[in-house]
Amino acid sequence: MGTAIIYTPRYLDHRTGGRHPERPRRLTAIINGILESRLIETGCIRLIEPRPASMEDLESIHKAEHINRVRSICSAGGGLLDEETEVSAESFDVAIMAAGGAIEAVERVISGEFSNAFALIRPPGHHAGPDYSEGFCIFNNVAIAARYLQRKHGLERILILDIDTHHGNGTQDIFYDTSSVLYMSIHEDPREFPGTGFIWEVGAGEGRGYTVNIPLPYGSGDPAYWRAMKTVVLPIAEQYRPQFILVSAGFDGYYRDGIGNLALSAQIYPKIFGVIHDLAHKVCGGRLVAVLEGGYNTWLLRRAAAACIARMAGMAIKIMDRRPPINLAAQKGAEKIIEAVKRVQSRYWSI
Repeated sequence: MGTAIIYTPRYLDHRTGGRHPERPRRLTAIINGILESRLIETGCIRLIEPRPASMEDLESIHKAEHINRVRSICSAGGGLLDEETEVSAESFDVAIMAAGGAIEAVERVISGEFSNAFALIRPPGHHAGPDYSEGFCIFNNVAIAARYLQRKHGLERILILDIDTHHGNGTQDIFYDTSSVLYMSIHEDPREFPGTGFIWEVGAGEGRGYTVNIPLPYGSGDPAYWRAMKTVVLPIAEQYRPQFILVSAGFDGYYRDGIGNLALSAQIYPKIFGVIHDLAHKVCGGRLVAVLEGGYNTWLLRRAAAACIARMAGMAIKIMDRRPPINLAAQKGAEKIIEAVKRVQSRYWSI
């Protein structure tokens, strides 16, 4: 069935101004990497144009006041939604197209047309909550896609795995009190930003035990990240047995990213996607959609996104890059954090 890439050049029309890190060239770097790798020529991967999300789709997650505020600021020519999230006149239309891209991806997969999909969209979304924009995010694309699967297809168990270097506070906020979405996030120490994503944040009410946060120290690197995946994420995900897996796919954990601090190598990204791909085949018939979040080093985006998409399609692209030096102190700190996460989550899962 192959892998779908959801993309439109309209995503480049969201302008953030100046030297803002979330800029159009992030996507052009990824598209150039895909073209250079000749993935589309294999016939296993197809480019798909998205449609805009409807107001019903947006309002399934966001309050009308928030949607109208974004529309109003963009209609006036643009400005700041918060101190970091800048929009232009075109940004509202692009943002609903980004949400629509995430919906297009899950619809193409759940219909059986494609095995999996990667939504190459912007602006990103996982920091956006019901009534706020934050951290370059306007609407929460992955949350809108999850709610679409619930509303239109009746799914009862959806896993959202967030691999962005920053905690997806908006996504957690939206699904904090439900067991119908298991939100799992591996991220850097969140004290500086966004101030959420600590070990003890495990959900509330019906959702208690369905939020799993793994906040790693700055500089933790590949070994700690891989251990978190193997000893926390995979065992819990296998017990949950989701009907669909969504990935908030951030690439800002890379050691040369200007914003992230996890010190990951380029080579770990296709490895992570390989494990997620295998998990999807084990628990939910391969139903997997990745949605682009952060990542601001264009060298890495050009190579890693193509390698991850290739892995989703059952192929391999080798990335040649130096690995960052090992930070032993950070690794020891990460080991303690992972063990603490396991102690907390053992109240809810066999781990």
